[in-house]
Amino acid sequence: MTTPSAVVAAVAAVVLFVICNFSLHKIEEGHVGIYYRGGALLKETSTPGFHMMIPFITTYRSIQVTLQTDEVKNVPCGTSGGVMIYFDRIEVVNILTSASVFDIVRNFTADYDKALIFNKVHHELNQFCSVHNLHEVYIDLFDQIDENLKTALQKDLNNMAPGLFIQAVRVTKPKIPETIRKNYELMEGEKTKLLIAVQRQKVVEKDAETDRKKAVIEAQKNAEVAKIQYEQKIMEKESLKKMSLLEDEMAFSRAKTRAESESYFKKQLAEGNKLLLTPEYLELKKLEAISQNSKIYFGTDIPTMFMDSSHASSQDKKGASNLGMEEKLSGVLDAD
Repeated sequence: MTTPSAVVAAVAAVVLFVICNFSLHKIEEGHVGIYYRGGALLKETSTPGFHMMIPFITTYRSIQVTLQTDEVKNVPCGTSGGVMIYFDRIEVVNILTSASVFDIVRNFTADYDKALIFNKVHHELNQFCSVHNLHEVYIDLFDQIDENLKTALQKDLNNMAPGLFIQAVRVTKPKIPETIRKNYELMEGEKTKLLIAVQRQKVVEKDAETDRKKAVIEAQKNAEVAKIQYEQKIMEKESLKKMSLLEDEMAFSRAKTRAESESYFKKQLAEGNKLLLTPEYLELKKLEAISQNSKIYFGTDIPTMFMDSSHASSQDKKGASNLGMEEKLSGVLDAD
């Protein structure tokens, strides 16, 4: 049979267990604990670890202060042309500083991301789609949606919720009506073919340009080789010309020297002959020449080719004439 003290002890143990179970709580690393009492937000916040609170009266929420990714799904968007499209998933990477937790939770509740991120994404996307047509949203400007959405979100957060920062925004390709999607796929296929054709054309042009450059380089090389060979031939011709001029000058010099030598020799010979050919010497040579003749003719009709009129007197001519007549008569007699 249990005693009253034992019952009291058991009740106290149960109450203590209930109090500890509902008052002891844990805040995970990367989170900040906030507390409500009677629906009012308390100013106290807690860091990671175990903490105590008044059970049944005080409640807490754990707010993440590290990088987190909020996914906004199936966002409708109407283009300027009246086509309704849907963005299947939009990911917003954001981070909340620990010092800003209390102010942001007080202004926008613990589910601040719904008001500051989810609703804002819907609003900004609809604003973007309403001023652009389907082609711009789906193709031309799709690569700008991420950056534009991030800039718009951060601009509003700087005013409304300082301490909450957007790190990145990722937008998936929107869903469009099936018929339009097929047309775009066909168009993209044609664009791909066009790009392939353009690239092939560029390759052909590049090959042609390469061949042309090779031909130009080859022609330049041949021209340079021909120029070098031509210059070599010119140098050879000039060398031959110089050699020929030198040979001509040498031959001219030799001929001039020989002519001068011969002229000097003849001049000296002439001067020697002038000194040698005196009247006495000439007379001697004439007599020697006459003496060597085998026949001598005398007579009045015989030319005086061997007689020098300047040296022979008229008496000598008369004597020679008579002598010639006598020899002629003597010859006639001998013949008889």
